[in-house]
Amino acid sequence: MELKLTGKRVLVTGASSGLGLHFAQVLARSGAEVTLAARRFSKVQKAAEEIRLDGYAAEALELDVTDKISVTKAFSADPYDVVINNAGISGSGRALEMKIEEFESVLQTNLTGVFAVAQAAAQQMSSRGGSIINIASILGLRVAGQVSAYAASKAGIIQLTKALALEWARHQIRVNALCPGYIETPFNKAFLESEAGQALIRRIPQRRLGQLSDLDAPLLLLASDASAYMTGSVLVVDGGHLVSSL
Repeated sequence: MELKLTGKRVLVTGASSGLGLHFAQVLARSGAEVTLAARRFSKVQKAAEEIRLDGYAAEALELDVTDKISVTKAFSADPYDVVINNAGISGSGRALEMKIEEFESVLQTNLTGVFAVAQAAAQQMSSRGGSIINIASILGLRVAGQVSAYAASKAGIIQLTKALALEWARHQIRVNALCPGYIETPFNKAFLESEAGQALIRRIPQRRLGQLSDLDAPLLLLASDASAYMTGSVLVVDGGHLVSSL
């Protein structure tokens, strides 16, 4: 079965930059009618325009996943067939020094926000089915230093994905998680070229960083009907990082 999404309406949260923007571009090229959503409306507006100039279908939406009214408004129009729950923040820092407010902020965006969007999507999908893809991380399965809030939020996403998959399977709503490893982006390029970054790369069995394109096929698999019998799955794309020796 082809990994095509022709005629499907797809929402991507956190689509103003990074993985979310890349996901929106990939989905549009696969035939989907993509809505790019983020707090930074001007950014997604520009990105959607560029996708349309390339001949694909895209529109922009202002969305704050931590705001109930904003989430409700985002799902007040025609239902989506696929929702990519990608919005998130990092919140790195030493646990001993982290303010409770910062920890709560990370969980509010990365976990509660994911639930709010998934719930609103499922309420639309309950009579017709659909696919929800929650973007987690290998840090939800194995920890690193100074990312306690982020790791906790991503671990929560993984368990939330399984719980929602169980509850919503009867409605033909599939809920899966995509867990990227370390992916090279303009934002982490400087760190990855440093001595610490090079040491990290040596711990990856494939001895390389992931590229954005390495996520394309896994994303399209979970979004398309090719994964019709997959729900509650946690799909890891990390070059073998999770299975590296301690």
